[in-house]
Amino acid sequence: MTIRRRYLAIAAFASVAAWGALLAVPRDIAAQTVPVRLSDQEFWKTVVTFSEPGRAFRSSGAVRSDNLISNETSFQQVIPALQRAVGRGAYLGVGPEQNFTYIAALKPKIAFIIDIRRENMLLHLMYKALVEISMDRVDFLSRLFARPRPVGVGQDSTAKALFEAFRPVSTSADLAEATLRTVFDRLESVHRFTLSREDEISIKDAYDAFCRGGPDIRWDSSGDSWIPTYVDLMAQTDRQGRSHAYLASEENFRVLKGYETSNRIVPLVGDFSGDKTLRAVGRYLKSHHETVTAFYTSNVEGYLFQSDRWLKFVTNVSTLPIDAHSTFIRTHFTATRFTGRRPEYETTTVVDPIRELVQAFTRGDIRSYYDILWRPQPRTR
Repeated sequence: MTIRRRYLAIAAFASVAAWGALLAVPRDIAAQTVPVRLSDQEFWKTVVTFSEPGRAFRSSGAVRSDNLISNETSFQQVIPALQRAVGRGAYLGVGPEQNFTYIAALKPKIAFIIDIRRENMLLHLMYKALVEISMDRVDFLSRLFARPRPVGVGQDSTAKALFEAFRPVSTSADLAEATLRTVFDRLESVHRFTLSREDEISIKDAYDAFCRGGPDIRWDSSGDSWIPTYVDLMAQTDRQGRSHAYLASEENFRVLKGYETSNRIVPLVGDFSGDKTLRAVGRYLKSHHETVTAFYTSNVEGYLFQSDRWLKFVTNVSTLPIDAHSTFIRTHFTATRFTGRRPEYETTTVVDPIRELVQAFTRGDIRSYYDILWRPQPRTR
């Protein structure tokens, strides 16, 4: 089959699937709404059965990144528009902690974090344990960075003030060791999640990186000036200067803790263009009469468009339960200058109605990543 014929065939399927997604409900699952709490058994069964085999990910740059934190400084700019436009259905996302800010701001009924890297799923399990056992933001950061609680900060401190207060505090090896033991106890003894030895090593490696980097941990270790630190990310705001960061206030942290303790942030290992994970999430949501209200894709689509995987991705998206309010959250990177031979980037985050993109794909209007980036975008102010 030629590329042209394959494209038309997939586009036709996407059109049919988009309509079927609104109607089809699996008969093998009793119809019900999304529960306010998933049991530990149901949570872990979902993680295991919905996930695909993980794969390594390498960014477009020369430096390998473990993606322990985001590198997108624009991520909060679209939050006011999202709060006005989307309902409280299901949130889908990718990557590490930036999802917490979107979840705290949008308050979906359930969230699925889908990433091709198994390490990301394990990172979210580490976060889950730390959030659950922490009394407040200071306690959480003390455990995350393995640094004793600093003086001079409290319930009303900004996220930036909290991070700045931890900067001069030395890492405690005893606190790091005790925290890691508590994390594994929480995951394996309390929740009874089954982790392999390799999983435990991955979680330990991630935790060690946070202990070493503290508030200044970055997306990679190159030292490039454009790459934000954790404190830089938490200091970001929307265009009106309001911070929505998950650590901006005790209220936001309590919202996140409510999701973690009720098992409603479900991290999955999956490829956006794969045959299993996105479709499994779609079937789950349809069986619970729920729609996708927000789908944060970061810049993953840019990688999918490097091959015909983007065709499979749009086809997968077309099987999700969506409505007129379902919205993509998308980030793209623009090189602004070169330092030596290395580019420096700035990020732009936009929103895009999911249904409209699927329709544009079906019409044949989407052939490249640039067709997506240059689509007319709703106002985000």
